[in-house]
Amino acid sequence: MIEVAGFRRPLRAGLAVGVILALTPAAPALADARAGAAVFKRDCAVCHSARRNEIVVGPSLAGVVGRRAGAAAAFPYSAAMKASGAVWNAESLEAFIAAPRKAIPRTNMASPGVADPGQRRDLVAYLTTLK
Repeated sequence: MIEVAGFRRPLRAGLAVGVILALTPAAPALADARAGAAVFKRDCAVCHSARRNEIVVGPSLAGVVGRRAGAAAAFPYSAAMKASGAVWNAESLEAFIAAPRKAIPRTNMASPGVADPGQRRDLVAYLTTLK
């Protein structure tokens, strides 16, 4: 039973669902790998390749998810990157993409980062697809 303005009424299922939905925080937007590919092309591809073992200015980002930072073959990483101990996963990539020099001080990464959280999530979703 629910009491509204002094009247007792049976609680209806629809009302209960509506109340629950109204009180539940909104779920975060789902990441979109296709949108992330566009962010990669715009912000990252000038320095990074999506093809395995292809070095442009920075290391290839193919297979980056699950890789230890500073561990891709044939790339001269900064001492800071090698010593960071980071393993790239969704959380560590998003933090690095947001502010590379804050996440790993003294990194050689020249990008200031991607400010928009939605674009970062999309970019990480895209990076996850690169094998």
